[in-house]
Amino acid sequence: MVKILIVEDQVLIANHIKNILNENNYTQIDIAYKINQAIEKLNSFKPDVVLLDINVEGRDTGIDWAKQHVKEAKIIFITGQSELSTLQKALEVNPVSYLTKPVRTIDLLAALQLVVINNKSNYVVIRDGHNEIKLNTNQILFVKSDKNYIDIQTPGKKYTVRNTLDNFYKDLDPAVFCKIHRSYIANVSKIAQKKSNAVIIDKYELPLSRNCDLIF
Repeated sequence: MVKILIVEDQVLIANHIKNILNENNYTQIDIAYKINQAIEKLNSFKPDVVLLDINVEGRDTGIDWAKQHVKEAKIIFITGQSELSTLQKALEVNPVSYLTKPVRTIDLLAALQLVVINNKSNYVVIRDGHNEIKLNTNQILFVKSDKNYIDIQTPGKKYTVRNTLDNFYKDLDPAVFCKIHRSYIANVSKIAQKKSNAVIIDKYELPLSRNCDLIF
């Protein structure tokens, strides 16, 4: 799931954005109302996306802060301005999108979906014990559903994570991964053999649904 940091000095707007995200199943969210809070949370929360008010503590301060501090997270700018000069300056940071206030739900969700699509081929963030790790999706052989948990199998280790299969599937690239059974997602590139009712990945035999139109 995408981790989102909202940097917005207007409390009502920040909370409104958070509510929109919660209502649309984005749950890993943090808020910074000031620049100094944003620096701390950027390092501790390690967001994938920063929803950043361009004028968080003065004109264009969000842009200047992003240039200095945001190295890995994707940026979505939020602003009440529409001046061309501000837009041109914001584009120097290479943001994913640029949203104007009042923020519309459809625009916000579309911008976040762009981030998800761009990240699908790279990694997923999962919890391993007390730690969060970035797992390269190319390492994943298959994913198995186990009630309220999923087992993520890699060549060297199995990770058990509290999540649903369908929810986890949203973070994977559909060109690489296929839901082959109601309880299994397979990395198609790892399939060595396909049978009438099963597929072979490494030393594992996984059930294959009759309704699954699998091409590998």
